Amino acid sequence: MHSGTGFRRLAGVGLALVVWAGASLSARADEKIRILCPTWSGYAPVFVAQDLGYFKALGIDVEIKFEDERANVMAAMDRKDIEVDMRTVGEYQGKPRDAKTPGIIIGTIDESLGGDGVIAPGDITSVEQLKGKTVASEPNIPGRLLLQMALKKKGLTLSDLDVKQIATADTVAVFADPSISAVVSYQPNLSQALDKIKQRNPHVLLSSAQYPGIIVDVIIARQDDLKANPEKYKKFLIGIFKAIDYFKTNKADFIKLSAPHFNLTPEEFGASIEGSLEYTGYKQTSGYFGEAGAPGSLYKVFDEVMQLNLENGAADHNLKSAEQIDNGVVSSITEADLK
Repeated sequence: MHSGTGFRRLAGVGLALVVWAGASLSARADEKIRILCPTWSGYAPVFVAQDLGYFKALGIDVEIKFEDERANVMAAMDRKDIEVDMRTVGEYQGKPRDAKTPGIIIGTIDESLGGDGVIAPGDITSVEQLKGKTVASEPNIPGRLLLQMALKKKGLTLSDLDVKQIATADTVAVFADPSISAVVSYQPNLSQALDKIKQRNPHVLLSSAQYPGIIVDVIIARQDDLKANPEKYKKFLIGIFKAIDYFKTNKADFIKLSAPHFNLTPEEFGASIEGSLEYTGYKQTSGYFGEAGAPGSLYKVFDEVMQLNLENGAADHNLKSAEQIDNGVVSSITEADLK
């Protein structure tokens, strides 16, 4: 495995990749934000906001560290060793989270627009054809939710398939096996399988590009610290939004700044985001969250994904969007704050 891929959720990445970015140990509670998150290119705006001095100018002290093992992140938040986690809505909901687990969703940072999906050989052209066939997938990855949604539209469920558990890093080798009718995966593994297993006439059967707004990476804050220091989180989101604005106007430099944090060349980092994700800026995030008394689209997404996770066994508690999402921080930000 290329240890510095910067692509989605490479579980078990060696902690030689751990990057601490700049926070002082003496930072006050109303200034300090410590983050653990998976190694995923969608989180680059945090690094860029730091590199460009946005957080410092706003008076907050941010440190970020990669940790791909979700259990370690949940334990760190429970111990109050961190204030923030970032991951997809579906991953957030997964076992063992229940209504009392620390963490509440306060923002978005990116959404998958092609970076997750299902690859199949040329003779499989619809999800209905997968009934009774062997489909390979890692548990609780975004593409599995997409497959579940597509099957549901056709009156089928994952139980109608023979699902073989794999590690996503093995996508290419698994897809080379003719007994496997489809592989659920994510970039760069999807593209690698398309390129390397030409004999199967491979194609992307299903991707997150067909389900915009479903695979969303969110920013999760520890409730007690959010309640004590709401202004700190407002500043944190402002810094991220400013970095996303910088991406829109200075894409090449954004990529150049981001790449070293993921142990990638600028070319590799650029490839990791092109056609795979979209960073969610202020306007998009505001649409997701809405305002007090007028919940945005993320609430519906949360509840829809929750039911899918309950159906497929990835979650065992029916969490409610109104209790798991706080739109107060986003709704407190104005366009003027981003100047």
